[in-house]
Amino acid sequence: MQQRQEGISLVGLIVILALLGGVLVLGLKIVPTYAEYRAIQNAIATAKSTGGSVIEIQKSFDASATTGYISSINSRDLIIEKIDGQTEISFAYEKKIPLVGPASLLLEYEGTTAKGGAKPAKE
Repeated sequence: MQQRQEGISLVGLIVILALLGGVLVLGLKIVPTYAEYRAIQNAIATAKSTGGSVIEIQKSFDASATTGYISSINSRDLIIEKIDGQTEISFAYEKKIPLVGPASLLLEYEGTTAKGGAKPAKE
């Protein structure tokens, strides 16, 4: 009797490895932008806790941006406003990641210190 072999073929293995490699490369490009987004979230929370005027908040954000390697936005890009007597800071920015040729991935990040998570005003 002839036994039938089971398992993956060489071509199937190559296709699966190529797909996994593509996902890995994409992940390696996205993770740093998400880490920067989290650093921005922490920087605006720190800036809000310092309180004070808009200038002081911007200086606090700039200090955090320097130590946190934040390059996507700066303190002038922050939206600082008083809502119900509380100072709230929000931001929005886009990060474009080139992939292959004319193809690219556009990530839109936004955040705020408001408890309700209200979206920042679009400019």
